[in-house]
Amino acid sequence: MANVRDLKKEINYVLGDIIDAVYEWELEHANKGTTKSEAIIDESIKTYDDLIAKVNSRDVENKKAHFNSIRQELETKGRALVDKVNNLD
Repeated sequence: MANVRDLKKEINYVLGDIIDAVYEWELEHANKGTTKSEAIIDESIKTYDDLIAKVNSRDVENKKAHFNSIRQELETKGRALVDKVNNLD
């Protein structure tokens, strides 16, 4: 099992890359509104906060299962956010 620090880095990298992709889209499409893109950024930040809070939770019985569920949730939510970035118009 990877350590907690690696999981936190993974969360940071995945969601940070999604936010970077949104900023790049905003730069390329400066003439379009940023309401949808800002909503994606806000959702990414909320997801980051939620996942880090779960990682830092101390009252967990089975740590391995807990961290695996966090990793799975990161993958699911990350894919959903990437889909939203890809569907920006």
